[in-house]
Amino acid sequence: MAKAKTVFVCSECGNESPKWLGKCPACNSWNTFYEQKIEKYTEVNKIEKKINNTPKPLNTYVGQETNRTSTGYLELDRVLGGGLVKGSLILLGGEPGIGKSTLILQLCEKVEGEGKVLYVSGEESAEQIKLRADRLEVKNDDVFFLGETDIDVVKEAISETKPKLVIIDSIQTMYSDEISAAAGSVSQVREITSQIMRVCKSQQITTIIIGHVTKDGNIAGPRVLEHMVDTVLYLEGERYNTYRILRAVKNRFGSTNEIGMFEMKQEGMCEVTNPSDILITERDDNPSGSCIVASIEGTRPILVELQALTSQTVFGMPKRTANGFDYNRMAVLIAVLEKRAGLSIGNHDVYLNIAGGLKLSEPAIDLGIIATVSSAYKNVPIPQTTVIMGEVGLTGEVRRINLIEKRLKEAEKLGFKTCIIPENNKKGLKDEYKLDIIGVKNIGEALRKLGIK
Repeated sequence: MAKAKTVFVCSECGNESPKWLGKCPACNSWNTFYEQKIEKYTEVNKIEKKINNTPKPLNTYVGQETNRTSTGYLELDRVLGGGLVKGSLILLGGEPGIGKSTLILQLCEKVEGEGKVLYVSGEESAEQIKLRADRLEVKNDDVFFLGETDIDVVKEAISETKPKLVIIDSIQTMYSDEISAAAGSVSQVREITSQIMRVCKSQQITTIIIGHVTKDGNIAGPRVLEHMVDTVLYLEGERYNTYRILRAVKNRFGSTNEIGMFEMKQEGMCEVTNPSDILITERDDNPSGSCIVASIEGTRPILVELQALTSQTVFGMPKRTANGFDYNRMAVLIAVLEKRAGLSIGNHDVYLNIAGGLKLSEPAIDLGIIATVSSAYKNVPIPQTTVIMGEVGLTGEVRRINLIEKRLKEAEKLGFKTCIIPENNKKGLKDEYKLDIIGVKNIGEALRKLGIK
């Protein structure tokens, strides 16, 4: 007879423990253990498993090209690596109201003629989905709707409908009778995803799972959920900003950290095919504390405006605020600016903003941050036709960056005249650009070239 056994599993790394622990000894995460019941079978009832697969030399296998289906959106195809892959499992996360369901419903219209689409919703009724579909002008007759939260019913519907694309909205609303926990719990989310993966992989059905995020910006549920799926996409953006950034943080079939840009309008999510042009068109007439940097997101060069503001500290402790950039990195760069360039910013509040709602972490924008903070502090504007790029070390040196050619070509295409880059990058460049390319070795030299110091 089967005996129930209780174990505690870490939601971050999957480590098991016979008792609850406050801190996981494997990944050092706090408060991540949850209870899970497993069935233990006696030796009498245990069924011997026969291994049908035997190891074979890798060279005996024949590699096959991945067949993709276009989504109808160039931006979405870019993020996915070229389109939807048959049998792939895609996780789409984002804050409530950011536009996840809108984007996916529009996708149902774009894939018309590619086969049936099964839209499973545990959050909204058919009437609500229909109202949104009418607003978005979704008229695909091959779209089937199922309002259900029981995974067994969903699997039966998949077997009967035989769709080419399945959409689960959202994973936190689904439940399985095999798990005693409530819907949305860690154990339920993990089990539901596992069942969906087995069904869709065996039948070669492309599946998109919509998931909500926590206040920390992570997908609600176990961390292993992101390891189970093939692709993880995040839809980002500020609630009061119309622009949305679709970012790939994991992709087994394409480049990671690739981004696509959309604009939320009355008629739905519209593609922004040239993000650089959009992000830099709203600049004021040559203000201080503003500069343009060239960032690489995935394989795509994007020109972004950095904004900085400095003001005399009213209280004893100066305030540091960063929007769209790592706070700790900004603090390091301000310290380098004080020590290596001699700017006394210790008694000033510093506010840094990346325009357009983007979040950048690339070291290549370090020199741009140094320049825009210095510009705000000295009240000296940076020429609007200048692009700045380079990584900054703790000694104030400007270090080499990658993909310099792509960045320069993007700046040239958008009509910029001058580029300040690391000296080591300039040495290997071909004389094929219509730009005034200035190489600098340290931040002091860069500020002098800009007329700030």
